[in-house]
Amino acid sequence: MEVVSENGLRIDRPLLTVTHLTQLLNYITGFGGLIVPLILWLTTRDQVDGMDQHGKAIVNLQLSLILYVVLSIPAILLLGLGILTLILTGILGFLLPIVNAVRAGRGEAPSYFMTIPFIS
Repeated sequence: MEVVSENGLRIDRPLLTVTHLTQLLNYITGFGGLIVPLILWLTTRDQVDGMDQHGKAIVNLQLSLILYVVLSIPAILLLGLGILTLILTGILGFLLPIVNAVRAGRGEAPSYFMTIPFIS
């Protein structure tokens, strides 16, 4: 039996959780951490309750991480601060999807701090 929310959308917490975890493809294959969640979000945002909110948060995080990496490369010349930024970006890019996958499994809203709201 399919569970439907008040607004008529299907509730699919496992799909929301998997969508967050697909960001980790960057660490496994080197790419796909933006493309796969983007495809999942665009194809299911009108059918799954919460997918639009979670999808926007995922895309905003991935775009923010890309921007931070691009900006930290020239910052390496400034006393090595770019290296620290790259390390922190790598750690946040690994931990935040896991934390928010757990939150999605509980039915909570995503919480990505330090993200630039490219898509609102």
